[in-house]
Amino acid sequence: MEATVHFINSIIWSKALIAVCLGAGLFFSLRTRFMQIRGFLEMCRLTVKGEKSDAGVSSFQALAMSMAGRMGIGNIAGVATAIAFGGPGAIFWMWVMGFFGASTSYVECTLAQIYKTKDAEGRYRGGPAYYIEKAMGLKWYAMAFALATIVAAGFLMPGVQANAIADSIINACRGSALCGPMDGQMFGMDAVQGLKLGIGIVVALLLGVVIFGGVKRIATFAEIVVPFMAAAFILMAIVIMVVNYDRVPDMFRLIFDSAFGTHAAFGAMMGLAVEWGIKRGIYANEAGQGSGPHAAAASEVSHPAKQGYVQAFAIYFDTMMVCTATAFLILASGTYNVYSPVAGAAPVFQGLAGIPEGAGYAQAGVEAVLPGWGASFVAIAIFFFAFTTIMAYYYMAETNLTYVNQNKHRPLTVLVLRLGIIGMVVFGAFNNATLAWALGDIGVGLMAWLNIIAILIIQKPAMLALRDYERQKQMGLDPVFDPDALGIKNADFWRQRKQEMQ
Repeated sequence: MEATVHFINSIIWSKALIAVCLGAGLFFSLRTRFMQIRGFLEMCRLTVKGEKSDAGVSSFQALAMSMAGRMGIGNIAGVATAIAFGGPGAIFWMWVMGFFGASTSYVECTLAQIYKTKDAEGRYRGGPAYYIEKAMGLKWYAMAFALATIVAAGFLMPGVQANAIADSIINACRGSALCGPMDGQMFGMDAVQGLKLGIGIVVALLLGVVIFGGVKRIATFAEIVVPFMAAAFILMAIVIMVVNYDRVPDMFRLIFDSAFGTHAAFGAMMGLAVEWGIKRGIYANEAGQGSGPHAAAASEVSHPAKQGYVQAFAIYFDTMMVCTATAFLILASGTYNVYSPVAGAAPVFQGLAGIPEGAGYAQAGVEAVLPGWGASFVAIAIFFFAFTTIMAYYYMAETNLTYVNQNKHRPLTVLVLRLGIIGMVVFGAFNNATLAWALGDIGVGLMAWLNIIAILIIQKPAMLALRDYERQKQMGLDPVFDPDALGIKNADFWRQRKQEMQ
């Protein structure tokens, strides 16, 4: 099974996808005249301002929901993996992907707002499946994305997050009296595997409590937890840098030298730095993947571009702050390995013997500053990062299930989805990390291919919305969207709202 999964993964994640993701970000940056720079202050203003209703959530709640999806284990283990296989220079290319990805996020999330609708229970729904059907007129393509997202978000990607939670707790438990001996038996199996199974069951039960409460409970939970966990993790990275202040200049020099192949040790890895930086950048911030638009569509706004701005800011926050925090605490403390691209060769750099690539790097880095506490702190951070991401995955899968059901209320299909994602959490926690990551990569790659091709084709409404928003702002107005005035067709929700306001 593993060989088949890795073969499929190698096809989906070919260099073509990496080139398309980076190229799309550059193209959209040029088309929007680098709105991620020009509109930075507007992003910040809109992030904390907005309204909510019975049908939709506030801009900040929508941001928190999308950040719950973006800020997962990719921000910790994904960054560490990029360093392991691409060298420290991979971090620079993650920054590049984050910068260009902000414009991609604007386009896809604005499209989600333009073409959103209401489901049978009166809640806003939207995302790639909706804008593909309405803007492209290709229902089969929209259905393909919806089904791919249900499979990816509902069954493939949750296992990565659950596996990381289990592994980080195991790492924290080793040598701790709290967990007892790790060489005995638990649930009739090896103690480590038994503990991972137990962790998976607990996480699954907690997830059930949240997702059975519906989208409002998901939004409320994300609004509280996401800002707190992000701030705590960034603060810890700052502490690590302050303690290792003498290494900080060398750390920046290492990142840039490695990124451009000028460092003697990492010179031969420049191509891998680009590949792994962009690949893990996409996994971490999800720009272009099509995940952010689902939460963006749920926001209550007067103009679609408002949520586009907010979601562009989400990419900055995710990549430039959270991913960078992980990279800095790993590199500043020297707790990482870089593997040779040549099979069987000695590591290019080995600063942390005995720990495989992943969250263990971050745990070792914090442990070096806070002995006895560091590993546990990172394990707690990973739990919240990963748990909120699984929660967001469920929301994405449910939204696409709603599309497949043609916005009709079919509780049995929703129940099957809920039980399925709960089961996959247990399965992912219990199985090995390599298989979990490979399955997750397949899910991310499928969604990215389908979504990026679509938004490259149907980008025009998002560009019209941006120009309209900027024009109204220059006139001193609070922008209000009128699709007819812009010649945008099939924006049924906004057309109906306009009629109701007249």
